[in-house]
Order: sequence, then C-alpha cells, then structure tokens
Amino acid sequence: MRRIAFMNQKGGVGKTTTVANLGAALALMKRRVLAVDVDPQANLTTHLDHQMDPEGPTVYEVLTGRATPAEAIVPTSTPGLHLLRSSIDLSGAEIELVSSFGRETILREALERHLREMPAEERYHFLLLDCPPSLGLLSLNALTTATEVMIPIQTQFFAMRGMSKLLEVIRLVRKRLNPRLVIGAIIPSMADFRTNLTREVLEEIRQYFGEKVTRTVIRTNVRLAEAPSHGKTIFQYERYSRGARDFLDLAREILSPGEFASPSVPESPKSERTVPGGDADHDAVPDEDRQDGGGVSPLS
Repeated sequence: MRRIAFMNQKGGVGKTTTVANLGAALALMKRRVLAVDVDPQANLTTHLDHQMDPEGPTVYEVLTGRATPAEAIVPTSTPGLHLLRSSIDLSGAEIELVSSFGRETILREALERHLREMPAEERYHFLLLDCPPSLGLLSLNALTTATEVMIPIQTQFFAMRGMSKLLEVIRLVRKRLNPRLVIGAIIPSMADFRTNLTREVLEEIRQYFGEKVTRTVIRTNVRLAEAPSHGKTIFQYERYSRGARDFLDLAREILSPGEFASPSVPESPKSERTVPGGDADHDAVPDEDRQDGGGVSPLS
C-alpha cells in the first residue's frame, strides 16, 4: 500500500481538491483508497461527505483513543473510496496530545492496527492524507504515517515561498521519526496557461525540483471549484470537464507503468471539450485548435 501525505504550509494551493479527486480517479481505476482528513477545517470531509452525521466518530476520536479507525471510517458515494473524517474538534487535539507518549505516531499506530485486522481482499491500495496548512502535531502525525509526501504548488506568484521550511521539516521527520519518508512528487496546480506568469512559475518549479515535478498540471477550472459545494468529486459533478481529465492523467502518472487501467469516465465528444486553462467551462473549442504549451500531460 502506498501512503501519501499531501502537504503545503501555504493554504489554498489545492491540497484538498487533489486528495478528493485523485482518490476518486484511483477508485475509478479499481484501486481501493482511504482518504484521511487531518485538517480541523474538515474541507475534505465536506467535499466527499457533505451530509456527514455530526455525531459520528472522526479522526479526532481516533487520535484521542475514543474510537477505532474501523468505527470512524465511512464509505463515500464513489465505490472503492473510503474516508476517515475530520471535524472542528480536531483543532483541540494538539493541546490534548501534547503530553501523550509517542504523540507523533498515534495516527500511524492506529491505522496500522486497523490495516492488519482487515481481510486481505478489503485492504487499501492507497492511503491519502490531507494535511492542514501548518507544521504542527497533526502534520507530524500525517508525516509519520506516510512514506511519500506530495506537494501541490500553485503556478502563481509566491509559489515557492516557504518551501525551504517545508522541505527542512520533511528532512527532520525522515531523520528522527520516519526514515522511509521521501518526497514523491511536486504537483503544479491552479494553472492558467493564458498568462505568461503561469509558464514562468512552472519553469521555475521544474528548474528547482527537476524530475520530482509531475508532467500533469492541474489547470484552473471552475467546475473543480464548484464541486465541493455539492459534496461531489469532479467525476460526479462534471465528468467531461478539463478538471476530470487532469485528475485522470495525474492518477495514471502516479500509478506505476503497466498498472494503468481503463478509467470509468469516457472522453467527451470534441464539441463538449473545454479550453484548457480558463476560468469558465462554457468556452468550448476542440483541443487541437488551442496552442496551450506544455500544460497538458502526455499521458493518455
């Protein structure tokens, strides 16, 4: 099982959108996925389960020993995608756990016990952790649980700001708490190829991180912004949008070569395809009529 934490101390870079829609894309490719919401804002929970039972146990109860993962994990409306939910109560967990022994590894130990107890045919292929935009105890629990860190990064001004601190924290966690932890990928997001700034920032990111940068770029897409308010993934909300295509491409790129499966989302007719990079999906033109540069993944 691949354990991936999605992290960036800068907020609003697309972490939650990436976890929700990448998880859905992997599930469409017949992988079993557990998404864990480690953010007290609970945006991933709202995105995937907007009709959440407010009385149900969440990751807060798991961290404080009041519930097991088996009691807190719920299926989502996407077959194969499960969710360990969050709530605002999680904001107090760091204070409650400050004196706990092994407080940085509580989540890892709880999930590993749960995974060992699961029947082999029900075990997950991917564990995706949505981290808060901070470097506190909750993020440490996610980083000790994961074996890979993927960093969504905006192709906008200030994209690289704070990255050196984040990379230093990852190095320290690897040295002291989790020697298996590696940086798996840098995922450019919120890209608008109508602007020169996007191209310039993308070039800077690729120069700095090299082959760690995914070939797939998640483009700006109004449908991606709208989907969470409906409690749906992009595939449920608008399966023909560029956002759906981008996340299918990202899922294919993350899967090892030879593992690709046919997605359950068909390609839209050319007349329904949308311009890459814009803010509205109603500007429909054939893809081959656009000159978009290097923003689209070569995977197909």
